[in-house]
Amino acid sequence: MKRYIRLTLAIGLISSAGFVRAEKVVQTPQPQTLEERLAILERKVQLDQEAAPARAKDGSGAVARDGFAVKSNDGLTQLKISGLIQADYRASNSVDQFLLRRVRPTIEGTINKVLDFRITPEFASSFQLLDAYGEIKTFPWFKVRAGKFTPPLGLERLQSGSAITFVERAHPTSLVPNRDTGLQVSGDSANGVFSYQAALFNGVVDGGTGETDTTDDKDFVGRIFTHPFKTSSSDWINGLGIGAAASIGHQEGATASGASQLPSFRTPAQQTFFSYTAGATPTIGDGRRTRVVPQAYWYIGSLGLLGECALSSQEVTRVAVSTTSATINNRAWQAAVSYVVTGERASFRGVKPRQPFDPKNGGWGALELAGRYSELRVDDEAFPRYASLTTSAKRSRSWTGGFNWYLSNNTKIVTDYEYTTFTGGSVNGNRPHERAALARLQFTY
Repeated sequence: MKRYIRLTLAIGLISSAGFVRAEKVVQTPQPQTLEERLAILERKVQLDQEAAPARAKDGSGAVARDGFAVKSNDGLTQLKISGLIQADYRASNSVDQFLLRRVRPTIEGTINKVLDFRITPEFASSFQLLDAYGEIKTFPWFKVRAGKFTPPLGLERLQSGSAITFVERAHPTSLVPNRDTGLQVSGDSANGVFSYQAALFNGVVDGGTGETDTTDDKDFVGRIFTHPFKTSSSDWINGLGIGAAASIGHQEGATASGASQLPSFRTPAQQTFFSYTAGATPTIGDGRRTRVVPQAYWYIGSLGLLGECALSSQEVTRVAVSTTSATINNRAWQAAVSYVVTGERASFRGVKPRQPFDPKNGGWGALELAGRYSELRVDDEAFPRYASLTTSAKRSRSWTGGFNWYLSNNTKIVTDYEYTTFTGGSVNGNRPHERAALARLQFTY
């Protein structure tokens, strides 16, 4: 008995001095009571809590989560590295090729729970800086963002490139900016029922991207969006979102190289079907530019509906041909429907499969069917003075059918068939119909 007592006392003294941690308890002849064991556990918790401030101070509390995210021990600062890779195949009347559509690594994070930042370059085709901004978010209802980002206008334009249902966005996206540099204030209600954005940008052409400005003119952009039934328990109405956006600005003249600062429009297969007159007597912007974009989506369980209409108005003139100007009013709209046949919930942020692709364990991912109609009409006033009807179509109508396979949250296969008809655009009358097969293998991390 004396040997047991001496051995127990010796181990206890060494452990309390911090030299050895014994994972096995040397039992005395009398077993511990439940009260004694609880007391030991409480003491361990107390010691861990006392050591936490020291770990936070020296950074040892930082942990890696989700594979590429790191968060401080107090949760106020975090860094995330993510990326998007889209490898496409495109076959149409005029093109047959493999290409990298998007290669976008992203660095984003939060500093002291107040400042958000995001940096996203694009490496596909040619290098460009897509997003580079910081945002102060002191209150949910008032945030301030500065830098380069997507202006809050088009609904599908604001949808992440990794979450869009089809390989290419529809015609309304051609009439709104892609990226611009400026300042934005935004906010939303505590439960997300109502949100707003108001911004001041340098101003870019429809579908354009810009980082600098050579004039004093700026674009004012505003958007409101509401989920009127978001707090409802009914899946039939809580996925409804309705909004509207608008912009007003001024566009005048050409670039330093003489190029027109007016847009060109492309088909879903990315073939140009309309452009303003160029050359020695180009058509240029000559005054006010406005855009109006009503928009809505409705997600009911596995069913998704999305629609928007874009109206773009621009005053133009023809260099050395006329002293008068005209207001060109172009408009586009789309209606899209999707259904997840495997039963997962549809959403604006994409589909997350319940079971990742794993045939050995019976997992096949999520399957989605989708369809869309979209059209863009160029104002009759554009022809023939500001654009040629023999080379530019005044109307494009596209029907799209798609099948999507979500193998996991990080991998998706998208396949589309596009059929597009035109009014005008050829010396023989109408531009030939375009038939295009589009496919994409997408990876996100």
